[in-house]
Amino acid sequence: MTSASDTPQHLGLGSGIAAVRGKWGWIVALGVVYLIAGFIALGSVVMATVASVIVVGAMMIVAGIFEIIGAFQLKSWGKFLIWALLGVLYVVAGFLTFENPLLAAVLLTLFLGAALIASGVVRLFLAFSMTRESPWVWVALSGAITLLLGLLIVARWPVNSVYILGLFLGIDLVMAGVGWVSLGFSLRRRH
Repeated sequence: MTSASDTPQHLGLGSGIAAVRGKWGWIVALGVVYLIAGFIALGSVVMATVASVIVVGAMMIVAGIFEIIGAFQLKSWGKFLIWALLGVLYVVAGFLTFENPLLAAVLLTLFLGAALIASGVVRLFLAFSMTRESPWVWVALSGAITLLLGLLIVARWPVNSVYILGLFLGIDLVMAGVGWVSLGFSLRRRH
């Protein structure tokens, strides 16, 4: 019979961090790669927009193929047809993004703007419904910024469609790079 002292204890976050401390150089290198890619994307936002649309198209094709495969796992014809049709639509939409990435960028930019507007409105609603809690001001500020960003995107649509996705991609890559480099150097100091 085994007791609790005989079984290995669950490793916590501290031991997980200790395991990657020796790899701090690789983490910094990953961050530098992200930074370089981000600055390249910011240097050519139109090409970064096209690249991001092509990646979205590829993901749609893969998702569609798995949707079609999943349809064959269903027992009823009605559900099979719906799942298979959805999978085919995903695959067709994915190939259409390859056919005309700028049109896809126009549609994705409009969707992004609408999603940011909706998200901002929901965050503002949540913030003002929790005014008794302390962080409600930060939630409201986040909602206002998200709403404003969505309105700016929609107001300049479709003109901004050729660069907005690439701009967001570049900014995201730079911020991720800064995060990885900071984490790597922080691990080095603790090493």
